[in-house]
Amino acid sequence: MNSIDLNCDMGEMASAIAEGTQESLMPFLTSVNVACGGHAGDENTMRTTIEQALRRKLAIGAHPGYPDRANFGRLELNLPPEEIAESVFEQVSRLAEIAANCGARLSHVKAHGALYNQAARESAVALAIARGVARWRRDVVLVGLAGSPMLDIFRAAGFAVAAEAFADRRYEPHGALRSRKFADALILDPSAAADQALRIAERGSVIAFDRTEIPVAAQTICVHGDTPGAVQIVAAVAESLRSAGIRLRPFSSALP
Repeated sequence: MNSIDLNCDMGEMASAIAEGTQESLMPFLTSVNVACGGHAGDENTMRTTIEQALRRKLAIGAHPGYPDRANFGRLELNLPPEEIAESVFEQVSRLAEIAANCGARLSHVKAHGALYNQAARESAVALAIARGVARWRRDVVLVGLAGSPMLDIFRAAGFAVAAEAFADRRYEPHGALRSRKFADALILDPSAAADQALRIAERGSVIAFDRTEIPVAAQTICVHGDTPGAVQIVAAVAESLRSAGIRLRPFSSALP
């Protein structure tokens, strides 16, 4: 692979915006996923994040999650599919309106946290996400976990898809992300995260926590903006990829 996207979930913490941490991440990225009021975010954080991304010419996407701010969208709610679809539609539509007022157009949608992880293994949840986005627009890319059935469900619903892998997360042997309840779920060492990103880009695989090699053919690599030391991690990942001759560019520009 000679190019790959580097994305980050953003607009989730007003403090990161106020302190400049969020904007410090952007020089290393090609895409951002903006929290749109479910698990985090409000009109001000959405607008500020979009404006920052526009200045850097980054691809901008929506990052809807379960409407559970108390748990940051990381607790499975087991909502009915119709309720999930409606929540996704409302969140994405709200962000799209703010983006339009800023002169931006959303290119993709990536679910957050528990909603994303459930969709990776439960077809009904993945289909609910697709139906919610379809109520707004169909000409966007849906992002999902590389190697998971959610990508097939998104395709069947008529969407272009982008497979995603993670530089700063450990994997289970079966390809799921290791739960954050485990102490080793996050990769906090910038060098280790850079090594994982390079393996994803060059070999299409990651090494699970038990040393199993797992295939993860991906168009985009994520580093979480709320991971401790995120700026150093993103910088190391970007430098590792570029030094290996891998071009960083938005996945939306590489898809048909």
